[in-house]
Amino acid sequence: MPVPTLGEGPDPGMEEEASGDGTEPWLANSNNNAAPAGWLCRRGEEPSYLQRVLLEIVESERTYARDLRGIVEGYLGKIIDAQEPPLRPEQVSALFGNIEDIYELSSNLLQSLESCACDPVAVAVCFVTRSQEFDIYTQYCNNYPNSVATLSECMRSKQQARFFRECQEEMRHVLPLGAYLLKPVQRILKYHLLLQEIAKHFEHKSGDDYEVVVEAIDTMTCVAWYINDMKRKHEHAIRQQEIQSLLLQWKGPDLTTYGELVLEGSFRAQRARSERAVFLFDKLLLITKRRGDHYVYKSHIPVGVRSRLEGGWGWAKGYK
Repeated sequence: MPVPTLGEGPDPGMEEEASGDGTEPWLANSNNNAAPAGWLCRRGEEPSYLQRVLLEIVESERTYARDLRGIVEGYLGKIIDAQEPPLRPEQVSALFGNIEDIYELSSNLLQSLESCACDPVAVAVCFVTRSQEFDIYTQYCNNYPNSVATLSECMRSKQQARFFRECQEEMRHVLPLGAYLLKPVQRILKYHLLLQEIAKHFEHKSGDDYEVVVEAIDTMTCVAWYINDMKRKHEHAIRQQEIQSLLLQWKGPDLTTYGELVLEGSFRAQRARSERAVFLFDKLLLITKRRGDHYVYKSHIPVGVRSRLEGGWGWAKGYK
């Protein structure tokens, strides 16, 4: 991974004041990996790779928090404060989800990161202590497809599209609202990658300090994995409902009773004129025939764990 590039630099007033001798004060602790306080190197010194990674974490979080503030205050706040809101309540809920909770978490995280004085262990602790709080990203990510669909709907309305353009121009944003609503999805999946760079260039890869960094990586990796898994299940559940609505001549119970949709595909049986569309659920293999946009039920096979692991697709040749 290349050396992360720095952002636009600290906001005015965010830098620590230099000590009386003209040098930056050092954090008074025993961690040999700690860097000068204030997130700045001594004058004339090139920051180490580890310092660049730590700077990237803080600077990118600052930019991220600023972007979230733009959404909350520059868009959502104006909708709420308007005498005649340009969006309906259900549109607001679908469009922004729990963005206010995300903004609050990022603001608190940034405040903690800024007090870490370029200490990699202190940065890692910021993530470990908030492991449960990052769960709110699951709700946001699951709602994100609804957000995209709602924004597309709004942009087809001249009044609503004009409102969003005016908000964008007022904040002097180069990118439209949709680009900013994507940022939480991107950010939550990047934390563990940045923390991995800390571990890679940590001076002493043993001891309690290093274990804290590893714990932070494990924490944020689990968060990313869980969000991806929930996103996958959410997409499969939507697809399962779609299949149910398009299924003809099926006399069995609701497809949700057969568990999660695992796979779907098609095959051509011997002596059959057309392909069969098949859907594999946890407890059922459903065999159908396409008819336009619909699926006509042809057959089904109960599925157990053993048959799924040991079976193949050879049995399909006999079905028409």
